[in-house]
Amino acid sequence: MRTLLVLAACGLAALVPRANAQQTAKGTTAAPRFTLTSPDLTPNGRIAEAHVFNGMGCSGRNVSPALVWKNAPTGTKSFAVTVYDPDAPTGSGWWHWVIYNIPASVTSLSSGAGDAKGTAAPRGSVQGNTDFGTPGYGGPCPPAGDKPHHYVFTVYALKVDKLDLPAGATAAYVGFNLHANAIGNATLTALYGR
Repeated sequence: MRTLLVLAACGLAALVPRANAQQTAKGTTAAPRFTLTSPDLTPNGRIAEAHVFNGMGCSGRNVSPALVWKNAPTGTKSFAVTVYDPDAPTGSGWWHWVIYNIPASVTSLSSGAGDAKGTAAPRGSVQGNTDFGTPGYGGPCPPAGDKPHHYVFTVYALKVDKLDLPAGATAAYVGFNLHANAIGNATLTALYGR
């Protein structure tokens, strides 16, 4: 059985270069990779106090960082952005920000776009409830003494103009709809501990 699996894997691996060679022979090139960056965050770097929550023992300024994305997949009709901490000691992680129905013409969010009033968010976008129980950005605030937590910033390219969700939809409910309509996503992870 093991020999059969090894032979099958080798056979599949042998097909990959041929497919790539055919693409090259035809002169096609791969689409540029969908990326998410931030002038305020360094990949796997520490999140600055400006973006840390203000409350629950933390004293940051709770300002959402600026985000920039490029090379969205063809067919993108809107975007959504989430911030999620998989390390939160809840059994299900912690949703720090959910914003969706961002028009396809938008390729960035300015610093502070996650203000709960929504005044700096793109026109037409909606901020869903986070695990803080309210809409808008809620920065990192892991338990004191915990190892640094990972904060995963994700931009989703969606195949629909708009997600038709009820007011007050939970982050998990929004997430379900994002995954059902995503045609691509890009992530940036940063860390914070105290």
